[in-house]
Amino acid sequence: MKNILLIGLGRFGRHIALKLNELNHQVLAVDKNESRVNAVLPFVTNAQIGDSTDEEFLTALGVRNFDVCIVAIGDDFQSSLETASFLKELGAKKVVARASRDIQAKFLLRNGADEVVYPEKQMAVWTAIRYSSDHITDYIALGDDHAIFEIEIPEAWVGKTIAQLDVRKRYNVNIMAIKRDGKFSMTVITPDTSLPAHSTILVLGTLKDVQKCFRI
Repeated sequence: MKNILLIGLGRFGRHIALKLNELNHQVLAVDKNESRVNAVLPFVTNAQIGDSTDEEFLTALGVRNFDVCIVAIGDDFQSSLETASFLKELGAKKVVARASRDIQAKFLLRNGADEVVYPEKQMAVWTAIRYSSDHITDYIALGDDHAIFEIEIPEAWVGKTIAQLDVRKRYNVNIMAIKRDGKFSMTVITPDTSLPAHSTILVLGTLKDVQKCFRI
């Protein structure tokens, strides 16, 4: 369990608060809008109304005591930038900030943010890859050009073993897990593992290699 400071409670920040609550983390949520703060009160450990660009206000929060400080402000980049800068100056251990464009990410990384997330860009990429194919059912980017894909097992693969398919050698794609009836099989994937019908597999590789392997 981590102690997290969440600043900015718009739609993005609210979703973060909900998920952190599910994960049982301690969360202090902050926004200058009272209605937004009241909306997340049932899902966070504590919440405060305040302006994160006010250095005195941030100092009073004791930012050094948090494992992660998340700046989820999306409607005012200047406020996001100032907040990230103040957090780092006040000794925050780790600052994660939201950006919608590359130029914003550059400024944030130069002025306090340790890492930057692109919720709109990341969701756009996911949507494009997920819904432009009839076979990919889920997709998780890994930061570079690699990703984990959940893909329907092709009919021609059913009943064959990992060794027979040899996709790692032929396409540089790794089969990591099998999902049957909506649940992942706990069976360790080995060269002798046989692929069942009406199931999906998790594979690791680049989009280009996966497209070539599955003829997408």
